[in-house]
Amino acid sequence: MKQEKAPCYAGMEAGGTKFVCMVASGPEDVHAQTSFPTTKPEETLGRAVTFFKAYQPFAALGIGTFGPCNLNPASTSYGQLSTSIKPGWKEANMLEPFRQALDISIAIDTDVNVAALGEFTWGAGQGTEVLLYLTIGTGIGGGGIINGRMMHGLFHPEMGHIRLPRADGDRFGGTCPYHGDCLQGLASGPAMEARWGKQATELPLGHPAWKMEAHYLALAVHDYICTLSPNRIILGGGVMQQKHLFPLIHEEVRRLLSGYIRLPMILERIDEYIVPPGLADRAGVLGAIALARQTVGDG
Repeated sequence: MKQEKAPCYAGMEAGGTKFVCMVASGPEDVHAQTSFPTTKPEETLGRAVTFFKAYQPFAALGIGTFGPCNLNPASTSYGQLSTSIKPGWKEANMLEPFRQALDISIAIDTDVNVAALGEFTWGAGQGTEVLLYLTIGTGIGGGGIINGRMMHGLFHPEMGHIRLPRADGDRFGGTCPYHGDCLQGLASGPAMEARWGKQATELPLGHPAWKMEAHYLALAVHDYICTLSPNRIILGGGVMQQKHLFPLIHEEVRRLLSGYIRLPMILERIDEYIVPPGLADRAGVLGAIALARQTVGDG
């Protein structure tokens, strides 16, 4: 009996540093993939359109984008960025070039919500009721899944811009152009470089940067635990590729919670609770594939 071929979908992770495009049915069946630097909107989005047109047909396209982005389908500016820390991208429309070039269903969400969806579908978030995904890299963002649905409300989550108490003696002004010393301004990759004069990858293991980074990330995780009560927290992004950060964050989260939440997952198994992405650096683009599946009712 001839085996039926799995439906094919397109997915795009639009990041502040690079775009990743994929045509696939899932993690084990990738037909094509490419990545390229994020430059000017017309050039970058044009490269993505060219890639997808070359690999048609596919059932739908899912887009995970950096933000803030208008995700209201009823709005005339649906898919448009409002503000952006990426020069030249303010008010760029992440959706319209694909609508004009591809006659298929297209869905868009934030890159972190989409990464959470990818991890929920195929990665470290499978089987969770409430899943939180944080990315710590060029910026800091957070997304989540509640009962299988991505978090939305008045707006999409902007978890990287929460305000935190300063560590004792910390006089660093922060790098966020809107808030200065919000979480992103204190703990993103560019914030680490501005604070210490070196990129995170160049800092040795014993450098005081890591203890401070773990402290600020743990403060944020503490607040998300107390407000969202996630079943699992996934920490991704370029900074978290420094795996020695995880035990520092585990220890600091427990210290900050001060025994208030007395559950085995916190007290005894926190290394199973706060974890790296199961899909590694493919969480975002595979999440976009999962979003495309949902768009046509296959997810």
